[in-house]
Amino acid sequence: MKRLGHTSRIALLGSVAVVCAATPSVALAQDAPAAAPEAAAPAPEPQGDEIIITAQKRSEAILDIPQSVTVVGGDTLERQHSVTFSDYLSQVPGLSLEQSEPGVGRLVLRGVNTGGVSSTVAIYVDETPFGSSTGLVNGAILAGDFDTFDVSRIEVLRGPQGTLYGASSLGGVLKFVTNAPEFDAFHARGRAGLEFVDGGGTGYNFSGMVNAPLGDVAAVRASGFYRKNAGWIDGNGSDATFFGVDSLGGKDINKGESYGGRASVLFKPTSELSIRLTGITQRIQSDASSDSEVDQVNYNPIGGKLRQSRWFKDPNELKYRVLNGVVEYDFGFASLLSSTSFSKQDQTFNIDAVPILGTALNVLVGALVPGQVIGPFQDQQTDLKKFTQEVRLASPSSNKFEWMIGAYYTHEKGKIDQFIGSVDLLTGQSFGIPLLDDLATARIDSKYKEVAGFANVTWHATDQFDITAGARLAKNDQSAHQVTASALGLVGASDFVTKSDESVFTYAISPRYEINDRMAVYARIAKGYRPGGPNVVAPPVPPGVPRTYSSDTLTSYEIGLKNNLGHGASFDIAAYHLKWKDIQLFSVVSGVGVNVNGGTAASNGIEASLLLKPVPGMTLGVNGAWIDAHLTEDTPPLAGGFDGDRLPYVPKVSFSVNTDYEWKLSGSATAFVGGTIAYTGSQRDNFNISDIVGVNPDGSFIFAFTPQRHISDYATIDLRAGIEIDRFTIEAYVKNLTNSEGVNSLALLEDQLIGNNVLPGNAIRAALTRPRTIGLSLTAGF
Repeated sequence: MKRLGHTSRIALLGSVAVVCAATPSVALAQDAPAAAPEAAAPAPEPQGDEIIITAQKRSEAILDIPQSVTVVGGDTLERQHSVTFSDYLSQVPGLSLEQSEPGVGRLVLRGVNTGGVSSTVAIYVDETPFGSSTGLVNGAILAGDFDTFDVSRIEVLRGPQGTLYGASSLGGVLKFVTNAPEFDAFHARGRAGLEFVDGGGTGYNFSGMVNAPLGDVAAVRASGFYRKNAGWIDGNGSDATFFGVDSLGGKDINKGESYGGRASVLFKPTSELSIRLTGITQRIQSDASSDSEVDQVNYNPIGGKLRQSRWFKDPNELKYRVLNGVVEYDFGFASLLSSTSFSKQDQTFNIDAVPILGTALNVLVGALVPGQVIGPFQDQQTDLKKFTQEVRLASPSSNKFEWMIGAYYTHEKGKIDQFIGSVDLLTGQSFGIPLLDDLATARIDSKYKEVAGFANVTWHATDQFDITAGARLAKNDQSAHQVTASALGLVGASDFVTKSDESVFTYAISPRYEINDRMAVYARIAKGYRPGGPNVVAPPVPPGVPRTYSSDTLTSYEIGLKNNLGHGASFDIAAYHLKWKDIQLFSVVSGVGVNVNGGTAASNGIEASLLLKPVPGMTLGVNGAWIDAHLTEDTPPLAGGFDGDRLPYVPKVSFSVNTDYEWKLSGSATAFVGGTIAYTGSQRDNFNISDIVGVNPDGSFIFAFTPQRHISDYATIDLRAGIEIDRFTIEAYVKNLTNSEGVNSLALLEDQLIGNNVLPGNAIRAALTRPRTIGLSLTAGF
């Protein structure tokens, strides 16, 4: 199982493989077109410069939503060449990301993170919840990083969203809203581009879309993309050796590719009925992680070069599949919406385990194979199949009272299948000795079922004052079948089934007062949760290790102000206090990863956004967040956290400044320039899983603790410019102009800490910000 920021030992199953080497609300009016309602109906027209979004599962102006929301429009995403989480991170106050390779990343909102393995940010694609709801299929680090080409917008809801969005939305929701097919006309668009990474390789990309009416009652929209991602990490080759064997060399070893497509058909046979069918596929592949070897003090690249030592190739591949059917019928007194979804997520990766296990294996059992060098590796397959059904009945928008009731069902099947073996590094051949050829095997098959009912109401007490309230009752049942084996004793033998079930109640209440037509203040109290579940750990189970773990819950207290300044300008600010109970944590027992409940944590913060248009053609946007997120009790000893420790990968201060200016060159030509400065404040890495170094006379363990590491602040600068001529747009851009080397993820190796470090210069590994990248693109519309 894979866990970002930690490779302190091999931990099988449990929740994540730890054998890897190893971050308020403003709507950009000019960039966020009016949204289709959650179903397939055409979008309502914005009122003046209002932005219509679907954060509360009905179409509403952003000023009317009593919570903190950020909207990043499709035009902004394309203008800034933002195609992955890391690209548009700075557009969302309070959002951070921990990531070491494409497709494998942990999203954090408002500091809600303890480094566990169940997600705290829910990912939605239109009506489809994507990713695992449990702590058994690596949901925390496998957030769906969908390509943004031809996306209408991204909506980010901050704070717990348990009432309308359910499980694993403690920190909030990130929602991709795709463009629905249009009935009015045929149109198409294509884009091609090149990218050059400083000190690395060359990448290129192609994308295109087509929209076509199919008579008077149907339309289809389809899009596709391909990206060849340039690498910038080199193999260390002969500069790193292990028992006399050179590490692999090579240039740009972390190159990769990503491609996929989306197709949607919309039927509207009558004015009351609409049916939308959508399919999405995407593949993300990388030849190696983006970790570089850095010193253990300042995290500067060893020798000033971005390099990596590895004795096995370690590719990673992720596949997404999403099918969704939405049917909506307007009865007049209410609208009925039914959403049926099936999604599939597969990950296959290989890990070079030489820096983790190699020294110990060669010292302890190397005598079995004299003259040979034992090189361990791990292969893993992680699969998730998820079916969801949601039905909602909602009243029309009203000046007095609005209501919504709904039911939700999901059924997930997960699998993690791991194999740890070894070969002779001198020849690449197996040893022919089962003890070494099959060091360990582990597999867990899990099931998760949830049923929930929810309701949401808004009472407009006066023309200026309203109260929105909601509640949700959810019940889940889980089971896990674990099988582990290891002739060498890396993990205990096991073959058993464990189960759990629980019911959780969440709620939200939000009073809102309109000071005038353009300004409103609100308060919000809301509760969110993550499901607990069965633990998997090889027997004999040490004292104090639970066979199940409970859900953790988070209660948010928030106040905010929203101000539509007119003419596309706005100002929003929000302050909050989050109380987090029974926090879920990750640990390792007998070589197997387990989930445990800790004590409490808190997060206090302020976030703000300002959007101005000071002169015609110019847009200036500023957003920022201050977050104080920390433990308020010690964690269980195995998890390694102490009261007062900062929650991991949460910058205390972050902000960005975006400015764009465009002007007419002639009747058919428009030029534009722009830039972004983004600052990420200092952070801490994950709590360090404690080592058991002895046993007291009473049988209790003696622990050795490693403190959290400090990660320094950094800033990046992006520039862009282009010209639009009729149907064509030519653009040039630079990302990370100053070649900043900000740390996005740290990996600590146990062997490094006990003096068996095989990396040159006593290095550790860190994922750094991608070096300066220069890009060119051409877009054509028809």
